[in-house]
Amino acid sequence: MRRFAALFLLLLLAACAPRQTAPAEVQTQRVYTVQSGDTLYSISRRFGVSVAALQAANDLEGTLLRAGQRLIIPGGATPEYWNPVGYVEEGMASWYGPDFHDRPTASGEVFDMYALTAAHRTLPFGSIVRVLRLDTGASVTVRINDRGPFKKDRIIDLSYAAAREIGLDRDGIARVRIEVVGYEP
Repeated sequence: MRRFAALFLLLLLAACAPRQTAPAEVQTQRVYTVQSGDTLYSISRRFGVSVAALQAANDLEGTLLRAGQRLIIPGGATPEYWNPVGYVEEGMASWYGPDFHDRPTASGEVFDMYALTAAHRTLPFGSIVRVLRLDTGASVTVRINDRGPFKKDRIIDLSYAAAREIGLDRDGIARVRIEVVGYEP
């Protein structure tokens, strides 16, 4: 009987104790660790929050991130797959090859200049992109596996093999239209 009374008293005291809960804004926040190749814009799309909200929640003044950095995702947003199929963009394309061959890409795979791959600043890795050269009508389909280009006037960097398919290896740069036609995780 004493045990029952002690247990009852213990449960009664526990029920009466004040509960400490975090404020609502803390309860709805998630933490995300930045991966190699992530941009503030891609994280914004993935979690369905604005870039401004990410900057405010993390006291960021610019948009530069580093791999391993931890970001607070405001509003309890959950990651969503951004389906890039149908995305279209026009601009200048360039190519890269020998200096980067056999080196790791932003996605972690090894760059093969003879594979039909490309670098884009924000499209998810695994996006399948049709690249149409506007002056000649030549096209090639590539898979995004790297980040870049790092020149502001360019929208995509093609591997040597992809550039060769549309004659870009000779010209260096050309105006293109890119369209996401698929996705391979």
